[in-house]
Amino acid sequence: MSKVRSPAEPWQPWDLLVVGGGINGAGIARDAAGRGWRVLLVEQDDLAAHTSSASTKLIHGGLRYLEHGDFGLVRKALAERERLLASAPHLIRPLRLVIPHDPAMRPAWMIRLGLWFYDHLARRGALPPCRGLNLRLDALGGILRPELIRGFEYSDGWTDDARLVLAVAMDARERGAEVRTRVRCTAARRRPSGALGWAVELRDADGDVHTEQARVLVNAAGPWAADFLAGPLSKPPSQRLRRVRGSHIVIRRRMPDARALLLQAAEGRVLFMIPYEGDFTLIGTTEVEVTEALRHEVASAEEIAYLCAQTAVWLREPVRPEEVVWHYAGVRPLLDDGEAGGASALTRDYRLDLSAPDGAPLLTVWGGKLTTFRCLAEEAVDKLGPVLGDPRPAWTARAKLLGAETERDAAIAPWLPPALRQRLASTYGSRLATLLGSASGLEDLGVEVAPGLFERELHYLMQETWARCAEDVLWRRTKLGLHLSAPEREQVALWFQRFSS
Repeated sequence: MSKVRSPAEPWQPWDLLVVGGGINGAGIARDAAGRGWRVLLVEQDDLAAHTSSASTKLIHGGLRYLEHGDFGLVRKALAERERLLASAPHLIRPLRLVIPHDPAMRPAWMIRLGLWFYDHLARRGALPPCRGLNLRLDALGGILRPELIRGFEYSDGWTDDARLVLAVAMDARERGAEVRTRVRCTAARRRPSGALGWAVELRDADGDVHTEQARVLVNAAGPWAADFLAGPLSKPPSQRLRRVRGSHIVIRRRMPDARALLLQAAEGRVLFMIPYEGDFTLIGTTEVEVTEALRHEVASAEEIAYLCAQTAVWLREPVRPEEVVWHYAGVRPLLDDGEAGGASALTRDYRLDLSAPDGAPLLTVWGGKLTTFRCLAEEAVDKLGPVLGDPRPAWTARAKLLGAETERDAAIAPWLPPALRQRLASTYGSRLATLLGSASGLEDLGVEVAPGLFERELHYLMQETWARCAEDVLWRRTKLGLHLSAPEREQVALWFQRFSS
């Protein structure tokens, strides 16, 4: 395990300075720190504030990528699905998905063959195989159009994407990395006096500017990767990205059980309807190409209407826009392969570009997806080992993620109300013991700022997970924003204001 650089050693550069606190940046920081490198990760906003908290929350191989012949990506993603399910069972869980069959779209034999191939393209572990369904006898048939009588069920995984990023970043910190949020990289240049590496100018939320020195700079800015090269580095990008906004809507619970639906949409796309947070259903996603990625993306009225209209093709009772209780959007950075076609045909794979202009090594991450973050990080740090002069072995393939170091104890804190205990255990895993400390009753958790949210948890989130405001807590570290009323959410915002004043 590496040691965080002491302020008493300002002359010693970081081995890696990673720009970008999404899943790929956090994954690279964790992998490198675990190999003993000195790592600094900086993020201009909150961790997972953008693309990495705006996904469909699936850990999957990408069944529809088979149609585009992207077998290598599907095989790699399926292998990663198995590793991630084993590494973080408190955050990543098996999910069964059902595809209702409409004979007008694809013949049943084609779907069954594709699912068989999906089952066998990589090791499936304990996940059950695909199977056929009679929707007249199945609970999901009750919400689908009555003429849909046949379906297919298969396995993938689900996660809370923002919590996954936080767990990876916290794991990186425990292995010696330093993580700074609300810190923007404003300039980077070769270190002075002929020294190799980078002098990087950083500006914090208060406007204070200081310079850090690093042997290697990693550009993990996601949809802003090209902008980072053109801006702070004044370098032309070596790859082209197509930026695609994906929007999701959340409605009250429609699903009769814990399974999800995969629905064929227009133009060869698919939509997912996924049970979400117990009382809700998540529906997504759209694919709208945009010229730039905004820091605060919002689902448009047209996208919301599109999601409602496309699900209406399959459901007995259509989803209406006025049913939407929450929506979110994020921009995905997809590699532009130069081929004509819509966003659905673009690869979800990644590319790593390593260069050393003027003796200043720079690694840029292009593309990628949530499921493949671990192998992306491993490949990135493998590339950087020779640059740093000391290749070191990879280690993350069988490592448990923070929060999953030990099996969860179902009897932990029996004095907690069952619903609260379940939420805390599924959010924090084995780290729940750290959050609770010596607490032995609800009175030890402090003031209940909002229903089910006590001061002890808020202090933990501030001290251990870089939370700085109500939005960080209500919509990323938890999804309590969905369960609380507007006045209750305001109480959380007021608590942060009082605490920081």
